[in-house]
Amino acid sequence: MLSPSAISEKPAFASEDSRWQLVQRIVHSSGFRSTARLRDFLLYVTECAIRNAPEDATEQQVGINVFGRAPGYNCSEDSIVRTNARLLRQKLSEYFAQEGSAEELIVEIPKGHYLPIFRPAHGAATEIGNESTGVAAAAPIRAIAAPPPPRTDWRLLGLGAIVLATLIVAAFFLGRRSLTRGATAAAPVPKANQALEALWAPFFTGDTPLIIYSNAVFVGNSKQGLRYAAAGEQTTPDRVDTYTGIGEAAAVYDLTQLFDAHHAQFILKRSLLVTWDEARMKNLVFIGSRAENPSLRVLPDTSDFALATIKDQSVIVNRNPHPGEPDAFSRPEHPLTRDYAIVALLPGVEPGKWILTCSGLTTFGTQAAVEFVSQPQSVQQLFQAAKFPHHTVRPFEAVLETTIAGGVPLQTHLVALHTH
Repeated sequence: MLSPSAISEKPAFASEDSRWQLVQRIVHSSGFRSTARLRDFLLYVTECAIRNAPEDATEQQVGINVFGRAPGYNCSEDSIVRTNARLLRQKLSEYFAQEGSAEELIVEIPKGHYLPIFRPAHGAATEIGNESTGVAAAAPIRAIAAPPPPRTDWRLLGLGAIVLATLIVAAFFLGRRSLTRGATAAAPVPKANQALEALWAPFFTGDTPLIIYSNAVFVGNSKQGLRYAAAGEQTTPDRVDTYTGIGEAAAVYDLTQLFDAHHAQFILKRSLLVTWDEARMKNLVFIGSRAENPSLRVLPDTSDFALATIKDQSVIVNRNPHPGEPDAFSRPEHPLTRDYAIVALLPGVEPGKWILTCSGLTTFGTQAAVEFVSQPQSVQQLFQAAKFPHHTVRPFEAVLETTIAGGVPLQTHLVALHTH
């Protein structure tokens, strides 16, 4: 087993190994300069491959030796290795498509595994594994005598020329029809899609954003009842931190669909596992209220709208009512037929970063808020109400109202909007 301090040093047995030389070029490339953890990750698993020690490249061992997790930590609850493996695969693909396009050897981290494989960048499709080094070698190419040139059949050649000329003429006229149709059928990108792209642009491009869902701490058990843990009960033995809302689960699905459609990725984390360093350096999307999203509480609150409890009732307080707006938005307790949520886009902790929050009074409001910002038509309505020029987004805070039937948010609309 290797210590974290050792993974940046060249092991003696790897000094002449082409795999180690390749990985050294990768970790010193421009794409890896600002990702120390990914460099350590790649160096560590490469050493495991060179030492032929797959037992040291398991998720548990990578978490311990690279990310400093305690021995025996719960991999199913802590996804740090899986998350960074996904980022490492993406970085490797970018390297071999750009700076490393001339490399003769390629390294890959297979999905579901962490021990890298190395293969030739060019050559025969069939690879032979070299048992002494573990490096895949291209199959040898055998010399084959060239067959004699075929005899020319001039009759077939003349017939082929006639057929080819006919096809060229047909293609010319069909092409003119297609071009004419294309000129009339082509349409600009719908404004609704432009609004959606503008809202999510910071999260689709650049560094992979964090999506953080509610993960409140409770005390008690499912049989005798659960309640929110008080400040002094956050670390008690009977604490329960394994719950989130059904609306949050549906919201993650909606965002997965949205990001997949734009070929973008995100890192999903429950609130209790988010570190300050991560939150400070990334664009953030929060799913759930501050009451159930502990990591959201350490960041500046929205200035105009805030979730609060008044006389045991959850409400959204309007701190700066515009003309015609109420001082608060409250939902009925029983039956729950209506809910409210805050959607806010705020500057991030570091310059150039953004925070998008979707916080409902209940889990249904949270679900409705994420659905609202994931749909082109509703985002366009928000942009029109905000009067954003040319779909250029600015910080804003909005209140949404949604109707609920059968435990599902149905119709959601904008009821208040403040821009900054």
